[in-house]
Amino acid sequence: MGYVVGYTAAAPLRAEAAHRSEMVSQLLFGETAEILDTTKDFIKLRCSYDGYDGWCQRTQLVEIPDEQATAAGRNLAAGYTNPLELNGSPMQIPMGASLGLFNNNTARIGPFHFAYLGAVANPDTARFEPDQIRRIAAAYLHTPYLWGGRSVFGIDCSGYAQQVYRFFNKALPRDAYQQAELGEVVGFLQEAVTGDLAFFDNDEGRITHVGILLDSETIIHSSGKVRIDKIDNMGIISSDTGERTHRLRLMKTYR
Repeated sequence: MGYVVGYTAAAPLRAEAAHRSEMVSQLLFGETAEILDTTKDFIKLRCSYDGYDGWCQRTQLVEIPDEQATAAGRNLAAGYTNPLELNGSPMQIPMGASLGLFNNNTARIGPFHFAYLGAVANPDTARFEPDQIRRIAAAYLHTPYLWGGRSVFGIDCSGYAQQVYRFFNKALPRDAYQQAELGEVVGFLQEAVTGDLAFFDNDEGRITHVGILLDSETIIHSSGKVRIDKIDNMGIISSDTGERTHRLRLMKTYR
C-alpha cells in the first residue's frame, strides 16, 4: 500500500484509530513506515526501523515513493533539540530524529522542502565505547517518563534504551521483553560493563522494565524521568529515597 514519513517532531502511534486510544509508540520526524490500513483520519503503520505497528493521524504523515523510503540513510539529529526549516518556517526536532531522507542537509518530502540547521550524528562511524555511551545516555537525563514515548520530549524505558543504542547503529526492538530476547546473558552483575542492559520483572515474572548499566553499581533508566540510580544483585535502589524500586531479572550484553 506504500510508505509514509513522519514530518512532525514526534507523532503518536495509537493502539486503535482514535485520539482517545492508548499511545503505544511514536514515529519521530523523518522516520518512514509502511502503510497497512487506512481510515478517514488515521493510517495504520508498520515502522521501518523497528517493525512496530500502530495508528497515526493522517495529517502528521506524508506519503512518499517506495524507492525513497527504502533508500533512507541512518544519520540522526545530534542535539537535544535541533533547528529545521519547513518551507522557510522554523521548527524544532528532537535528538534521535531521522535525517535519512536528507542530502546535504536538505530534503524534498512530498509538498514540503526541509532545510536542516543542526548537528548530525552518524551511527555508522560511532564507537560503542564507555565514554560515548555515557555521553549519549546522559543527554536524556531528566526527560519525563511517557508511556510510548521515544524522544527528549517524553520517553519510556524501552524507548530510551532503543534510542541510545540507535546512535551506535545497534538496532533494538521496541518493547523491553523483546529486547531481553536478544544479546548474550551476563551471568553476574560484577561482570557487567557500560552499555549492557538490565531487565526487571513483575510479580508474574513478566519483563516490564529495562535500563542501561553505566557500571556494575550504577544504572540509568526512565522511571518517572530519566535518572541515575544504584543497582545491586536484587535490583534498583532509588538514589532519592533509598527504596528498592525494581527487581532484577537478567542482564544482556550486545557488544
